[in-house]
Amino acid sequence: MANVSMRDVAALAEVSHGTVSHFLNHPDRVSAKTAQRIQRAIETLGFVPNQAGRQLRMGKSATIAYIAPDVSNPFFATIAEGAEERAAEHGLSVFVANSRRQRAREDAYLDLFEQHRVRGMLVASHEPIEDRLALVRKRGTPSVLMGQVAVSEDQPSVSIDDVLGGRLAAEHLLQLGRRRIAFVGGPLGVRQVADRLQGASDAIRESGSATLEVVNVVERTVAGGRAVARELLARAAAVRPDGVFAVNDLLGLGMMQVLSSEGVRVPDDLALIGYDDIEFAESSIVPLSSIRPPHEAFGYAAIELLVTELSGRTEDPHQVFPPALVPRTSTTGEPIHTDV
Repeated sequence: MANVSMRDVAALAEVSHGTVSHFLNHPDRVSAKTAQRIQRAIETLGFVPNQAGRQLRMGKSATIAYIAPDVSNPFFATIAEGAEERAAEHGLSVFVANSRRQRAREDAYLDLFEQHRVRGMLVASHEPIEDRLALVRKRGTPSVLMGQVAVSEDQPSVSIDDVLGGRLAAEHLLQLGRRRIAFVGGPLGVRQVADRLQGASDAIRESGSATLEVVNVVERTVAGGRAVARELLARAAAVRPDGVFAVNDLLGLGMMQVLSSEGVRVPDDLALIGYDDIEFAESSIVPLSSIRPPHEAFGYAAIELLVTELSGRTEDPHQVFPPALVPRTSTTGEPIHTDV
């Protein structure tokens, strides 16, 4: 039955419109016997409550939005899972939108979610976006900036110490005796990429005995990694890097595919480390070393900051998480043992 209303449910259950409203919004105010009649009426009529209208009348929503830059990257999907789990504990649901790293799409989603009166937003952007979020916050929708430390004390943020992550990756390659190191990543104007490069550059400079080549890429994807690997293979073996720090695991996995298929021994000829420690890193043909951010804690923290903002409580608005080195066969040469 189309366009079934609460009044239709009330009529079939032989109760008042207000009783149906209590059943939906305050079930503790309705007796068990009456609740059973209303539930049967709802099931018979196929009634679906209009949550949007209900939330509009109440002046608040139980929905938050997560604008991710690239949902095809498992890193962001894992963060979304953590955010959804924590949000559910607070009685909130999460809508996920994919900006595809395009500022125009980010702005469009900000407009859309603000118009739909979401309770708040989690925004992961690779571009300066604080001014835009400030306008949305001024109109009543709070947000948490994800992936970069906010400049403003009024803008909560959760981020990874990517300078430390870049240093950990480079120091790992140096400790293994690699001296011709390449940093594969880009665009270099992206804050997270620039921070990882800075950390790696600091470690290389302090070593005094190694060089760092920067290979700028436009797309941080598996296909982009394959293209870089082909470029490196076009060089004479003596002038290829003996260690590569890929700015994310997708690039590293793409490189691994080409290097392995062309007979390059990883890590004997070239040691390779990625970043993000996505699920596929460990299951690669040669398990990929990586820098691991705290995926679940990252999503949890973003929700907690947003809930704190919604409640009016004060708390440290900027949380920065340290990443950790996860060494695997692609750098150490040691096989990965798993329990059966």
